[in-house]
Amino acid sequence: MFRYNVRGENIEVTQTIRDYVEKKVGKLERYFNDVPEATAHVNLKVYTEKTAKAEVTIPLPYLVLRAEETSPDLYGSIDLVVDKLERQVRKFKTKINRKKRSANKPEVDQSAFFNEEEEAEEDNGSDLEIVRTKRLSLKPMDSEEAVLQMNMLGHSFFIFEDAETTGTSIVYRRKDGKYGLIETD
Repeated sequence: MFRYNVRGENIEVTQTIRDYVEKKVGKLERYFNDVPEATAHVNLKVYTEKTAKAEVTIPLPYLVLRAEETSPDLYGSIDLVVDKLERQVRKFKTKINRKKRSANKPEVDQSAFFNEEEEAEEDNGSDLEIVRTKRLSLKPMDSEEAVLQMNMLGHSFFIFEDAETTGTSIVYRRKDGKYGLIETD
């Protein structure tokens, strides 16, 4: 059974909110045979622009479930986060079951960790299917030029060769509208 650590920023966590979080996040327990001893860390934030953000992190023995969602309604944010976490669990189960079928015996039997009754909900990996492949040659440029190229193309990320380091780098647009840079070694 999960233990819950519910925190609020700019909001008082009432018993009603705590009960709602425990009820919704508790639905994830059905995916496990023996519900592991884990603490669900839930952080609820309310912003001045009338939006609410819910963040949930659940460290488990074989994976860390983590999701965050922002919506105009706190309860809606909690619902969206739980939906995301359910997709993560199902995706991980599918991956484990594929490994189990393809190899004689997995190195660590993680399948015993999951409830077999949920097998019906297993998707056929369609979300992992590669539907398009692109080849590109990386042009040497600086990060500012890469951001301009990305914006010109209307993409949310852009891969380029850093002119200074000659390494491959990636610029991306963050949720807050600013830009991030990933540099490789």
